[in-house]
Amino acid sequence: MAAKRPAPRTAAATAAKKGSKKAGKKAGGKATAARPARAAKTAGGAQLPEAGTKAPAFSLPRDGGGTVALADFAGKKLALYFYPRADTTGCTKEAIDFSRLRSDFNRAGTDIVGVSADPVPAQDKFKAKHKLSITLASDEKRRMLEAYGVWQEKSLYGRKFWGIVRTTFLIGADGRIAKVWPRVSVAGHAAAVLAAAKAL
Repeated sequence: MAAKRPAPRTAAATAAKKGSKKAGKKAGGKATAARPARAAKTAGGAQLPEAGTKAPAFSLPRDGGGTVALADFAGKKLALYFYPRADTTGCTKEAIDFSRLRSDFNRAGTDIVGVSADPVPAQDKFKAKHKLSITLASDEKRRMLEAYGVWQEKSLYGRKFWGIVRTTFLIGADGRIAKVWPRVSVAGHAAAVLAAAKAL
């Protein structure tokens, strides 16, 4: 009696098996677990300073002339936020939200400084156009942006480029970072920072 042959494999089953093998292999042919997401590539390998660490010192040209430095806020809390570009949609909404809540931040003993790589004239125009009441600082040389780890490699529609990742740091009166908000979503963000400042 002839041996019973196994039922023919369907095309769908064959494709599924091939796909499964392909997904589970790396170069060299060995199966491997899914890789974790890669960490963001930052300039010089700098990472975002963590809560509890001393905030990196800075001194930058600011809107209206003059400079603004971390030392100016000794003994006070500071909401330090980084935004990609002046007068763009998200950055405008964020700046307006922080300006609207400025008096509440003042009552919480907290100043606000926004930083981007825009030149001072662009910051002045941005501030005047939207009647902003917060300090805007310019870091065209990107030294502070790199020190705070917010100058990162970004990707848009498959094109890679370097730019500022929207990030906020709440710095305590002792000069140490109390809280970090990486990759900020603008909606409700200023209010969340205010709540943290009040609780600090």
